[in-house]
Amino acid sequence: MLFEKEIERVGYLSRSIPEGINLQEEIIRLKKEKNAVILAHYYVHADIQKLADHIGDSLALAQASKKAKHDIIVFCGVHFMAETAKILNPSKKVILPDLHAGCSLADSADEIAFQEFKNQHPNAVVVSYINCSARVKAMSDIICTSSNAVKVVESIPPDKEIIFAPDQNLGKYVEKVTGRKMHIWNGSCIVHVNISMDKLNALMQKHPEAELIAHPECLPEILEKAHFIGSTKSLLEYVQKPGVDSFIVATEAGILYKMRESVPGKTIIAAPAIESNSCACSECPYMKMNTLEKLYNALYYELPEINLAEDIMQGAEKALNNMLLIS
Repeated sequence: MLFEKEIERVGYLSRSIPEGINLQEEIIRLKKEKNAVILAHYYVHADIQKLADHIGDSLALAQASKKAKHDIIVFCGVHFMAETAKILNPSKKVILPDLHAGCSLADSADEIAFQEFKNQHPNAVVVSYINCSARVKAMSDIICTSSNAVKVVESIPPDKEIIFAPDQNLGKYVEKVTGRKMHIWNGSCIVHVNISMDKLNALMQKHPEAELIAHPECLPEILEKAHFIGSTKSLLEYVQKPGVDSFIVATEAGILYKMRESVPGKTIIAAPAIESNSCACSECPYMKMNTLEKLYNALYYELPEINLAEDIMQGAEKALNNMLLIS
């Protein structure tokens, strides 16, 4: 497979950075020299977000990649996001700072097992969350993100069966909001299911003035307690509302950088993780694989490059464009 072959060629990622250089300045210089655009998800390190041309959630970055006029798209995120940018820009070079930056949710939907699941419901419209592989996208009728999942499902005629994959928590949330019964794939995101309900209850008792806001990939018991449920971008917008000065945020902790930047006078608290780490919050280990050093090397060598088979590109592009038409 192309993915494995490319991984064999990424030894350069471990090459040391030349001594005495200013990484930020060199990244900016290389970006201009090579006519590249840097896209970054809210969940990557703040030092990368500071250098990015566009920062956003999956929907915003997909839209930004399609509008890009540059020769090279550098995607600081995870593998499925860079694949999406390539699908929408087949003639452009798309590079990802670390090909090992995968996604637990995308990995939960193996294409062979997913095809068997589809065969059990041959008349169903297949709605796949953007957090899936290009192969699963190509097997889908329409893609959605957490920003537009409800809108996408509501666009499907009520007499049609629906398969929803791969996130079961988002699927259950969409079912509840729309009233549509769906065939839901049993997948989940390690970041959002790693939020501790017990620790969260204790945190809410400690900060009774704080509103709990949550991403719909969280477990249902967390969503039931939330004052607001929304996509990463929606959560960022919500903390800017007047009248509330304290929030507990149940999603990947990388978003706290932009939140605190947008509302410096407010208290923004990360929801606690089951497993302890440096910040006691829930972090995506794959997103955190993006570093300034890897970004510099990726720009310098123009590698690792994302390449996909033509048939997969065509099928996935159709499903993505069906989403973009609705959005």
